[in-house]
Amino acid sequence: MTWSEAEYVDCLEGERRRYAWVMRRYGGLTPPESWAAALDRYPYEPAAEPYRGLVLHDEAWHWAMLTLHGDRYPVDRPDLASPSAEYPALG
Repeated sequence: MTWSEAEYVDCLEGERRRYAWVMRRYGGLTPPESWAAALDRYPYEPAAEPYRGLVLHDEAWHWAMLTLHGDRYPVDRPDLASPSAEYPALG
Protein backbone atom coordinates (compact mmCIF):
# COMPACT_ATOMS: atom_id res chain seq x y z
CA MET A 1 0.00 0.00 0.00
CA THR A 2 1.25 3.44 -0.86
CA TRP A 3 0.26 6.19 1.53
CA SER A 4 1.43 9.60 2.53
CA GLU A 5 3.19 10.15 5.84
CA ALA A 6 0.07 11.80 7.22
CA GLU A 7 -2.12 8.85 6.18
CA TYR A 8 0.30 6.37 7.73
CA VAL A 9 0.53 8.28 11.02
CA ASP A 10 -3.25 8.72 11.16
CA CYS A 11 -3.81 5.00 10.62
CA LEU A 12 -1.11 4.09 13.14
CA GLU A 13 -2.61 6.36 15.81
CA GLY A 14 -6.08 4.96 15.22
CA GLU A 15 -4.90 1.38 15.58
CA ARG A 16 -2.96 2.28 18.72
CA ARG A 17 -6.08 3.89 20.21
CA ARG A 18 -8.27 0.88 19.38
CA TYR A 19 -5.67 -1.64 20.60
CA ALA A 20 -5.28 0.22 23.90
CA TRP A 21 -9.07 0.30 24.34
CA VAL A 22 -9.37 -3.46 23.78
CA MET A 23 -6.52 -4.13 26.19
CA ARG A 24 -8.25 -2.01 28.86
CA ARG A 25 -11.75 -3.35 28.23
CA TYR A 26 -10.94 -7.03 27.71
CA GLY A 27 -7.47 -7.39 29.20
CA GLY A 28 -7.89 -5.37 32.37
CA LEU A 29 -4.84 -3.20 31.73
CA THR A 30 -4.63 0.27 33.21
CA PRO A 31 -4.61 3.22 30.81
CA PRO A 32 -0.80 3.62 31.03
CA GLU A 33 -0.28 -0.14 30.60
CA SER A 34 -2.65 -0.32 27.65
CA TRP A 35 -0.99 2.63 25.91
CA ALA A 36 2.46 1.10 26.45
CA ALA A 37 1.17 -2.18 24.96
CA ALA A 38 -0.24 -0.28 21.97
CA LEU A 39 3.06 1.52 21.35
CA ASP A 40 4.87 -1.81 21.54
CA ARG A 41 2.45 -3.49 19.10
CA TYR A 42 2.36 -0.50 16.74
CA PRO A 43 5.81 1.13 16.68
CA TYR A 44 6.42 3.93 14.22
CA GLU A 45 8.26 2.62 11.18
CA PRO A 46 10.26 4.99 8.96
CA ALA A 47 9.11 5.38 5.37
CA ALA A 48 12.15 3.46 4.11
CA GLU A 49 11.19 0.26 5.97
CA PRO A 50 10.41 -2.37 3.32
CA TYR A 51 7.32 -3.75 5.08
CA ARG A 52 6.19 -0.56 6.75
CA GLY A 53 2.73 -0.89 8.18
CA LEU A 54 2.39 -4.64 7.62
CA VAL A 55 0.84 -4.92 11.09
CA LEU A 56 -1.98 -2.72 9.80
CA HIS A 57 -3.30 -5.48 7.51
CA ASP A 58 -5.43 -6.82 10.39
CA GLU A 59 -7.35 -4.62 12.75
CA ALA A 60 -6.34 -3.91 16.32
CA TRP A 61 -9.13 -6.15 17.65
CA HIS A 62 -7.46 -9.19 16.10
CA TRP A 63 -3.97 -8.38 17.41
CA ALA A 64 -5.30 -7.67 20.89
CA MET A 65 -7.27 -10.92 21.00
CA LEU A 66 -4.18 -12.85 19.87
CA THR A 67 -2.23 -11.27 22.71
CA LEU A 68 -4.94 -11.89 25.30
CA HIS A 69 -6.20 -15.33 24.25
CA GLY A 70 -3.72 -16.84 21.80
CA ASP A 71 -3.99 -18.14 18.24
CA ARG A 72 -7.08 -20.21 18.93
CA TYR A 73 -9.19 -17.35 20.26
CA PRO A 74 -11.78 -17.65 17.44
CA VAL A 75 -12.31 -21.31 18.36
CA ASP A 76 -11.87 -21.11 22.13
CA ARG A 77 -13.68 -17.79 22.50
CA PRO A 78 -16.14 -17.51 19.60
CA ASP A 79 -17.80 -14.64 21.44
CA LEU A 80 -14.62 -12.64 20.75
CA ALA A 81 -14.06 -13.73 17.15
CA SER A 82 -15.63 -10.48 15.89
CA PRO A 83 -15.30 -7.00 17.36
CA SER A 84 -17.80 -5.93 19.98
CA ALA A 85 -20.59 -3.49 19.20
CA GLU A 86 -18.63 -0.67 20.89
CA TYR A 87 -15.47 -1.24 18.86
CA PRO A 88 -16.53 0.37 15.54
CA ALA A 89 -17.51 3.56 17.36
CA LEU A 90 -13.88 4.09 18.35
CA GLY A 91 -13.22 5.37 14.85
